[in-house]
Amino acid sequence: MPERAEPQRLRVFVDDAGEHGNPLAVFVDGGAVPREDRQALAAEIGYSETVFVDDARRGVVQILTPTDEPRFAGHPMVGTAWLLRDLDVLRPPAGEVTIRREGDVTWVRGRPEWGPAFRPEQVGSPAEVDAHPGAGPDDLLQVWAWEDEAGGLVRARVFCTAIGIPEDEATGAASVVLGAQLQRPLLIRQGAGSRIHVMPEADGWVEVGGRVTFL
Repeated sequence: MPERAEPQRLRVFVDDAGEHGNPLAVFVDGGAVPREDRQALAAEIGYSETVFVDDARRGVVQILTPTDEPRFAGHPMVGTAWLLRDLDVLRPPAGEVTIRREGDVTWVRGRPEWGPAFRPEQVGSPAEVDAHPGAGPDDLLQVWAWEDEAGGLVRARVFCTAIGIPEDEATGAASVVLGAQLQRPLLIRQGAGSRIHVMPEADGWVEVGGRVTFL
């Protein structure tokens, strides 16, 4: 019986001390995993996303949540870009995701319409974000508030019940949506303590970046 393929396991959008972050599984040799087996494997792993690299030279990837296949997702792209250090572009189903690296921060570039249709909801304070009860069924809700509006510091939580994730620790695609809406650089503190950098561009593109470690 062939040995089962095992993924690389990462934490994406960690803080300055390398703590927190969103777990990610990346099958670097995705071709070793039959497509018909991948959704069940992603559900078994249980992370918010799992990546299968189908062509490591060209950066062709498939992203799966425990129940769905998004065309684009931020923390899987950042984590995979960090892991495949020789690449300058990834190719998920949504389109070409360009990569840049600045110190220990890995950046990827995407568009808000590429990802799931997150619904940003601003509340009055970080305490209200922390106390939020969560989303109902079939929702994609990003609850956020300014921690320091002048400095671009945001407190956020993201609930992804529509794709089988009650609460996500760090959500790059939702950060792309918020960056496009606010049109200013942001540092988002999401979940238990993850950190997401956001840099909107004038033509509708948004960069998201963060630090990555092995799990």
